[in-house]
Amino acid sequence: MSAVAARANPLLKSFPPFLTWPHLRFRTICSGRLGFAHSDPDHPVAGTKLLESFKEEFEVGTSLITLETGKIARFANGAVVLGTGETKVLSTVAASKGDALRDFLPLTVDYQEKQFAQSLIPTTFMRREGAPKERELLCGRLIDRPIRPLFPTGFYHEVQVLILTMVTASVLSSDGRHDPDVMAANATSAALMLSDIPWGGPIGMIRIGRIDGHFIVNPTMEELILSDLNLVYACTKDKTLMIDVQAREITEKDLEAGLRMAHPEAVKYLEPQIRLAAKAGKQKKEYSLSMLSQKTLEKVGALAETKIGAVFTDPSYGKFERGEALENIMQDVKQQLEEEGDEESIKILPKAIDTVRKQVVRKRILTEGYRLDGRHLDEVRPIYCEAGHLPILHGSALFNRGDTQVLCTVTLGAPQDAQRLDAIVGPSTKRFMLHYSFPPFCINEVGKRTGLNRREVGHGTLAEKALLAVLPPEDEFKFTVRINSEVMASDGSTSMATVCGGSMALMDAGIPVREHVAGVSVGLVSEVDSTGEIKDYRIVTDILGLEDHLGDMDFKIAGTRSGITAIQLDIKPAGIPLDIVCESLEAARKGRLQILEHMEREISTPRSKDDGTAPRLASLRYSNDALRRLIGPLGAVRKKIEEETGARLSVSDETLTIVAKNQNVMDKVLEKVDSIIGREITVGGIYKGVVTSIKEYGAFVEFGGGQYGLLHISELSREPVTRISDFLSIGQAISVMCIEQDVRGNIKLSLKRMSPQSASIEVNARTPEVNVSDFIVSKETTANAQSLASSVSTQLDAKSVSDLLAQAVSTLETPSASSPDFRIRSVAECDEEEKRLESTSNPLWPSKSKQSQDYGASLSTSSRVLSDAKESKGKGPISAKNLKLGTTVTAKVHQIRALGLVLDLGGGVRGMYRFEQDRGKTDYAVGDELRVKCTSFSSKGIPVMSLEKDD
Repeated sequence: MSAVAARANPLLKSFPPFLTWPHLRFRTICSGRLGFAHSDPDHPVAGTKLLESFKEEFEVGTSLITLETGKIARFANGAVVLGTGETKVLSTVAASKGDALRDFLPLTVDYQEKQFAQSLIPTTFMRREGAPKERELLCGRLIDRPIRPLFPTGFYHEVQVLILTMVTASVLSSDGRHDPDVMAANATSAALMLSDIPWGGPIGMIRIGRIDGHFIVNPTMEELILSDLNLVYACTKDKTLMIDVQAREITEKDLEAGLRMAHPEAVKYLEPQIRLAAKAGKQKKEYSLSMLSQKTLEKVGALAETKIGAVFTDPSYGKFERGEALENIMQDVKQQLEEEGDEESIKILPKAIDTVRKQVVRKRILTEGYRLDGRHLDEVRPIYCEAGHLPILHGSALFNRGDTQVLCTVTLGAPQDAQRLDAIVGPSTKRFMLHYSFPPFCINEVGKRTGLNRREVGHGTLAEKALLAVLPPEDEFKFTVRINSEVMASDGSTSMATVCGGSMALMDAGIPVREHVAGVSVGLVSEVDSTGEIKDYRIVTDILGLEDHLGDMDFKIAGTRSGITAIQLDIKPAGIPLDIVCESLEAARKGRLQILEHMEREISTPRSKDDGTAPRLASLRYSNDALRRLIGPLGAVRKKIEEETGARLSVSDETLTIVAKNQNVMDKVLEKVDSIIGREITVGGIYKGVVTSIKEYGAFVEFGGGQYGLLHISELSREPVTRISDFLSIGQAISVMCIEQDVRGNIKLSLKRMSPQSASIEVNARTPEVNVSDFIVSKETTANAQSLASSVSTQLDAKSVSDLLAQAVSTLETPSASSPDFRIRSVAECDEEEKRLESTSNPLWPSKSKQSQDYGASLSTSSRVLSDAKESKGKGPISAKNLKLGTTVTAKVHQIRALGLVLDLGGGVRGMYRFEQDRGKTDYAVGDELRVKCTSFSSKGIPVMSLEKDD
């Protein structure tokens, strides 16, 4: 610096050295502050910059809040870092310097959540954050709504608010405990207070939860999961600015209690902001304001007020007719002003006409109690409902309220169709989505569709929160649900019409929602005195679009007959008293009940779709190895199945979930899955298979996936069977029932139990092939189904009759009694035994087929133990070694059990006989002699006998 000054002025060379800057150890002036330079001028190094910061600390609830400025973003018009625990939020504001040539406030609020806040790298292809996500848009709206009304009237300079969420690296273990949205709003208020932008703040924003009836201030994300209320409340010192609510049918009385608790807690944020602004704030600048001159307003009013009054007091005018009439009035006024040469008034004529229109409409509501369309203040517009408007879809509904019309459709998908959320707080996926669309044609305008629209995202999220409270839990209803709301015509409250249409569409789709949800928008028209205090007001139910524009409040409230599920309050003045807000809750409740009556007359319970076109869902259990075979390399096998059938397959740990468009598609998918990995076999289930080999004692049946079961000759028919080949042939496709499956996976099958003559309980109460959820059931049907399923589960989980009798026999055997001598053979051993018997010309063992060689070790124990034998009568005493299948003996009844008899076969051998349907235990007595025949052996080797019929 001294060298530059010496070149500019040679006289400075004569200054003594002790007066130079380096000798005094000062360095260059930077950012308006002086810093000390290094003591050695021959070896210069960078000095230390001093950053003066200001901080305020205070408590809200149980949290310590800090506000800090001066350290970060020093060039911004205002910048504040707000911290709660280890979560920090930076908010900056800036305003344009040019003249305002607009007639609106171009306020932009950008909320950003970058992945560095979680110490993560984005997973996108470019590894950068892309377009704003839905959550970021919603948080931006949450901040915009309370700060916008506090800008002065006529301030039309462009203002941008940028919020950047930061989490320090030392708190990775507690990342996500605090939602930054409320923190960002308070930080924005503080930044505006520090800036030179004119603003009527500060504001305070608070979140209130409720767990077990107790309200919680600023709950954590974990507490919100347990809470039945998520209330976000913003206010000034004495007035309400914004309310946003998601609840689980909370009553109006309880919500009012929460609001009255939230106000004093939110006010705690105000004083620290005022103190911080006093320390480090800038002087507010004088910005040019675009105001209507009183002279112009009076002139336009004199020319147009009478004509406008005639249009807006005639209920026969529709939305567009009123617009055309108003345009004609403005052209007439413009022509008169041109004749007078009043160019200044012509420039602001649209704004002046709008102001006169506002005065006419508000005056009639306040003085006469009538509205634009002739309705009373608490009257709801005429309603038309139609459920199932598009029958081919999963669910659909058309809802009309006045001229507002919304078409809602429901689409059901697989669990993997759930939306993946990339947010720093909250869940990682979302299985219920409501997408709201507001096309230009619904207001007779021309436009083009672009990306995410803040208004569409906000309205859709409000309706989504309203309906979420009545959806069944995820563990009971595993489908992913998407609602599309297409606005067909708009004249106010399209978001609340979306709630009504979405609720009917859900019932039309058969989704077991508890009850209907309806929504209505409540408005406010007020008159203020010279101090800005409200001296008179009217609450208006079910407002039109123009009443929303000309009124003071848009209070959207949705809920069921039991309570409120969602709320969104937006206001235009700089706050309204909380008492008026609470009074509006009752007006909304009455309007909501009127709408619910119309909806319930159209459809009152979830529709039962049994026409075969309804979606189907199946959850199957397989080993992870089997699922790997189904997925295939890089998912090729699964993708091929999905392409060929149109179904969706979702794989998780040992679980395969299938979602199909209808039952036909489900059957095709199950067939393909069976051919690859087979199906889980359960006792009582009926399965299709192919006969692969036939033996003297039974037939082997192969299911898809290489599973085998034994169909014993005794389970082939209720009539005596001499040769299996008379009934079955190799390669024949049959349906069989699984009657037993041991721990080794050996499967016993039955064909006779599927006949109508068999036990009705076994046929009618069997479990389905897969857990297919017919999602369309009423509450009564659901309860009956659950009761039946519980009963069936109890029956199938109980031990089979054979096992119970076998246990009884085992407990009655004396120590001297020897157990049957048997051994478990492998398939190879069976093959050798067959060859040996064939070489000795034993006709009881036919040659082994190729299909049986593929069977492996899936034979049941009894079929692998003993071969069939011819009837043996009177060939010496019976013993465990010479008792063969088909042996006929005379046995004594040793004991009578509930399910059958324990028989004494002689020689210390005990057998069992199961009761048939036509005979009970009263027909027998201990000691009775019976002629019985050995038909099979239990898994423990105990003979199972049948009665030998008299010749």
